[in-house]
Amino acid sequence: MSRKRTDKENFHVTSSIRGKNTKLEQTISKAIWRKGFRYRKNVTSLYGKPDIAIKKYRLVIFIDSCFWHGCSLHYKQPTKNPEYWRNKINRNIQRDHEVSQHYLEKNWKLIRIWEHDINHNFEHIINYVCDLIKTSKEQYYIK
Repeated sequence: MSRKRTDKENFHVTSSIRGKNTKLEQTISKAIWRKGFRYRKNVTSLYGKPDIAIKKYRLVIFIDSCFWHGCSLHYKQPTKNPEYWRNKINRNIQRDHEVSQHYLEKNWKLIRIWEHDINHNFEHIINYVCDLIKTSKEQYYIK
């Protein structure tokens, strides 16, 4: 059985968690790039700072980790300071909803990819994303 981490160890672990260019983002973005699609990452000029964006085709991709975005299948609330974490994750879920509504109201194509989908259905996810990019590209050039 593993021992519990001290507060100092917990602080070190949580402070080293990155908000952008995570392994999940790198995995998806590299696969899309290899398929020949070009994009921008963490675009600050777009609402919600999407992980991947193709402005020209009005397409944004958000890659959500199960922990930070409160996945109903895999989220497990930390036992230490539960009220803080409950509020933090609920606010993240609310923000995700607000951002999604923003893009849907503006008729953008929006993809939200969960961490567990990347881990279990990687090829399917990449094919879906690439198909949507192709469709968006075709619609752009038909105009």
